[in-house]
Amino acid sequence: MTKRHDPPLRASACGAPPPVLFVSRRAALAAGLAVIAALGPTRRLRADETRRAAPARGPVTGLPLPRFVSLKPDRANLRRGPAAKYRIDWVYRRRGLPLEVIGEYGNWRRVRDWEGITGWIYAPLLSGRRTALAREKVEMLSRPDRQSFLVARIERGALLRLVACTGAWCKVRAAGLSGWVPRKALWGVYPDEEFD
Repeated sequence: MTKRHDPPLRASACGAPPPVLFVSRRAALAAGLAVIAALGPTRRLRADETRRAAPARGPVTGLPLPRFVSLKPDRANLRRGPAAKYRIDWVYRRRGLPLEVIGEYGNWRRVRDWEGITGWIYAPLLSGRRTALAREKVEMLSRPDRQSFLVARIERGALLRLVACTGAWCKVRAAGLSGWVPRKALWGVYPDEEFD
């Protein structure tokens, strides 16, 4: 992931200079605060913070909020707001990267990454395919049991495909191997989420 700074926008989409608006200082301050409150700057959020603060369903898709998705392409921009005119704060360069959707606005999704950084991504760049990152070095086992056979040792930060999660275990795939790892060792799945 690389950080990138864009120059400020100096003209409208058609190439003409933006129109000049005259407003009072009080009105400008109130409007600026309303936009900041609505969109929110890029900042770090904890997973439990988003689950408590977010509504149960997204206003655009009707899907649960928050929810985990993954990145479709191997490059995607994380922007400050829900439009291409907003500054790019981060560029993700890892296909399949898990992201948590915490907001929706038109064709844009507000997401949170594994480091707690939030921003907006164009919705068609996201996939419902479930993946997870290893939070720590962990052993992949043949069954969801600490006494089962070792399949592989997974390094911290490894990208894994989520197959199923039940109880304290998740079945994952990586590098042609399949096995079980403790749920608490993964970022990309909620503690109480079960699926197969």
